[in-house]
Amino acid sequence: MSLAAETRDAVRARPFLLAALRAGVVNYHAAADFLDLDGERDAVAAALRRFAADLPDRESRPASTRVEMQSGVTRTDDATDALLAVGGTAFRADGGSLTALLATGDVGTDALSHVLDRLAAAGVEVTAAGVGDDALAVVVARRDGPEALRIVEDALASVPDRG
Repeated sequence: MSLAAETRDAVRARPFLLAALRAGVVNYHAAADFLDLDGERDAVAAALRRFAADLPDRESRPASTRVEMQSGVTRTDDATDALLAVGGTAFRADGGSLTALLATGDVGTDALSHVLDRLAAAGVEVTAAGVGDDALAVVVARRDGPEALRIVEDALASVPDRG
C-alpha cells in the first residue's frame, strides 16, 4: 500500500481528523506526527494536503424538525409504549429520573451523530440514543434536560453533511 493510501486510511479511521480536513483547520505536520505512519513527516503532510484538496467542502443544512422534552423517563425491559428501545432495553415515560429529547421531522444518522457530538462537547452524558424513520431520541439525566434541549435544537439547526 502506498503512503498516500495508508494516510487516507489512517484519516478515515479517525472521523474527527477527516472532519477537520474538510473544514480546512488542520496543521498538516502536526496531523502527520499524530498519525505516526511509517514514512517521512513531510511526505505524510503532503499526502494529507492532497487528500484534503480532494475532499468536498464541509456543508451543513438545517434539519426541519420539532423537538420536545419528555420528563419522567425510566429504563424498562417492557417496550410497550417505549420512547426508545434498543435490544432488550427500553425507555418510557413512567415517572423515572431521566429526560428524553424527541425530535421529529428531517432527522437521520447524520443528525444523530451531530447531536451526540455536540452533547459530548458540552459535557452532557447521554444514557441512550437512537434514530429511525423520521424520529430521533436522546435520553439524558433529568437535571441535564433543559441544557440538552437547547443543544439538540441548536445542533439540528445546522447538521453537517458527512458525505
